Amino acid sequence: MFTINQVDGDKDSRYEGILSQAKGLFEGERDWLANMANSASLLYHTLGDINWVGYYLLKGDELVLGPFMGLPACIRIPIGRGVCGTAVEEKTTQLVPDVHAFPGHIACDATTRSEIVVPIQVDGEVIAVLDIDSPKPQRFDQRDQQYLESFIRLLTSTIDWTLSK
Repeated sequence: MFTINQVDGDKDSRYEGILSQAKGLFEGERDWLANMANSASLLYHTLGDINWVGYYLLKGDELVLGPFMGLPACIRIPIGRGVCGTAVEEKTTQLVPDVHAFPGHIACDATTRSEIVVPIQVDGEVIAVLDIDSPKPQRFDQRDQQYLESFIRLLTSTIDWTLSK
């Protein structure tokens, strides 16, 4: 049984704790679905001030909802639309302090005020995104971005992507 440990302290300490727990969660597991599902739960229960964490998987020219924690969400997002679609199109993390100021934002949850989306790349191609929403404006900053990008590198390195076929 896995127990989530809340780590007190500054942002760096909390994220180091999350990364350490993620390593334990992923150890010995190579399946994309299992690791994405567990990692969404880990982030949901440890980050604080968030209302949704999940993955969208690239299928053709759209993103399709994958494992997540939070309220039911938008199922399909076209590439280039909203924060998630923009992250895929630009192949870069989208750090959005105020979603109402983001052109074309897709409101899946009316309480969301800020968002961060990290693209997941394998062999230089985006295959999915990690999407995290918060009801708090300006919830995410550059430190969150750095640690969440590290989290995605860890996740990506643990998965045998041939099992996703």
